[in-house]
Formats: sequence, structure tokens, C-alpha cells
Amino acid sequence: MTVNFDHKQSAHCESGVVSNLLRFHGMDFDEPMVFGIGSGLFFTYLPFVRVNGIPGVAYRIWPGQIFKRFSDRIGIKIERQKFSNPAKAMDELDRMLDKGQPVGMLTSVFFLDYLPAAYRFHFNAHNIIVFGKENGRYLVSDPVMEHTTDISYEDLARARFAKGMPEPSGRMYYPLRVPGEFSVEKALWTGIKQTSDHMTRIPMPLVGTKGMKYLAGRMRKWPERIGDRKAILWLGNLIRMQEEIGTGGAGFRFIYAAFLDQAGHKLNNPKLIDLSKQLTKNGDKLRDFAYYAGRVCKNRKSDTKTFAELGDILEECSQQEQAIFSELYEVSRSK
Repeated sequence: MTVNFDHKQSAHCESGVVSNLLRFHGMDFDEPMVFGIGSGLFFTYLPFVRVNGIPGVAYRIWPGQIFKRFSDRIGIKIERQKFSNPAKAMDELDRMLDKGQPVGMLTSVFFLDYLPAAYRFHFNAHNIIVFGKENGRYLVSDPVMEHTTDISYEDLARARFAKGMPEPSGRMYYPLRVPGEFSVEKALWTGIKQTSDHMTRIPMPLVGTKGMKYLAGRMRKWPERIGDRKAILWLGNLIRMQEEIGTGGAGFRFIYAAFLDQAGHKLNNPKLIDLSKQLTKNGDKLRDFAYYAGRVCKNRKSDTKTFAELGDILEECSQQEQAIFSELYEVSRSK
């Protein structure tokens, strides 16, 4: 129950899994192209949705949507399944492996025993590929790891059926059919237009660049409104979501900037290359934000910022992205 599978490490689990699965089926799309065509970059702040008592924040679209959007735009037919019974889910996985089909799936990081203990926490939307089975253990291509690894039946079943939000519910997916011909140019512009539209044009204050600005304003008031201890907890969660969950906010900006650079060369469009450089600079600024926020959380005595100053940095990031994605929308609208 093994196949000749080419594993490549990536920065983000979902786009990395998609890239690796497609390479197995003869389609060479690297991680930035998958992420960009799939319109993966986003921002949302949801103060009314609490995770462990802390407001939710995300720097990307909902898990699963990158593959769906990418597949729709390239013309790939995908099989998606979810299960209520772990035994049936594992039997179906074995059946696909017997056919020589590598399978992508959602898992909980906490039960992936091949990861160091310090990196295992309750996050139920981590994508991996299972591509074989040897001596009762499943062979795993986890895109965040340099090399392939393996996992026991029991731990993989636990990871596929972990409780919490969102529940993986044994979800697995794989391409059924890939197209012989497709328009990369059309897919590139469609992905760019949707990302730039959602970052700048949704008329809600909690999403896109508006959401980033809204969060900056709220952050400035956290110490007075919720107290110093809670403000530190909320700030720490914000850093975690930006730098540790998936690829993080700054990391997603670097991936998308790489996509814009590739798209600019493929489409012979210098404006996309220039906007790629601008977005890279904004990713650097988000990393600066995380650095100073981390020093606040650790109560460092030097080189620190106040919550008001942190809010200023985040608002500046939102203004830069408003300008970048507004220009991207105008460029893509005519295509």
C-alpha cells in the first residue's frame, strides 16, 4: 500500500498539500500559485466569536476554500468525503490507498505524534497527505515537515475525529480528474480579482483591511476596557494567530507576494511585480508588529511599545493593504 510520492516542504499546510497532490497527478503548481489562484489571503476579526474566551481572528479564508476555488478555476474534479464513524473512515482510507491514490485530509495537530510535543496543540484544521501504509503504520506527507513520516492507526484516527471547532469529522479529499487543457491566465486574474475585492470592497467593518483597522482601534483600548492581564492574553493570542497558526498573517503576505511576482512574469505585467514588492514590505511591518507585541507579552523593559503604539502599527498595515489591494482590483477588473 505505497506509491512513489514526491514530498516537498511548504510554508502553509493546505496550499502545500494541494501542490503535492497535484504534482502526483502530473500538474506542477507550486505553493504560491495554489494560494494565489485559490484566493487564500484574507483578514477577519470576530469579537463575538470566542475561542477559549478570546475573540477570533484569522489572516486567511476558511479551511478547504483554497483547494475548492483553485480546483474550480483550473477545472479539477475533487472527491470530498466526511464520516461519522472512525472505523468506516479508516476503511475508506485503506481502500483508496489500495488503489494507489494519495489522500489529503483534515487533522488535529494535537494527536499527530510525529510532531514535537511543544508544537502539538488543539488546532483541528491541519492538512496532511497519507500516501501509503507499511507494517500497520500510515505514511504521511506533512507539508510543514522536511521529510515524510509515519503515524499509527490509533493516533491518525484520533487526529481525524478530534472534538472542538471545527470538527475534522474524518474529512478526506483527492482529485478524481485533472484537465488536459486549462487557461492559467484566466485563473490568475480571477484569483487576483476575488482576493482584492474581498480585502477592500466587502461593506463590513470586521473583514479585509477594514477589519484590520477596526482591530487596531479596539486594541488601543484593551488595557482600560478589559484590564492588563486579559489584554496581554488577547494580544498573545493575536501573535499566535499571526505567526504560528498555519503560516500566519505575515507569512501569508509573503506567499501572496511571491504569487504576484510569478503572475506578473507569466502575464508580462510589471504592475503586479511592483505590488508584490509593496506587499512584501507590509509583511515585514506585520512581523515588526509581532516582535513588539511579543515584548509586551513578555514584559520586557526595553524596546517596547504601548498598546496605542501597537494599534498605530497595525492601522498603518491596514492602510498599506487598502492601497495595494485597491490598485490590484483596478488592474484585475479590466481583465
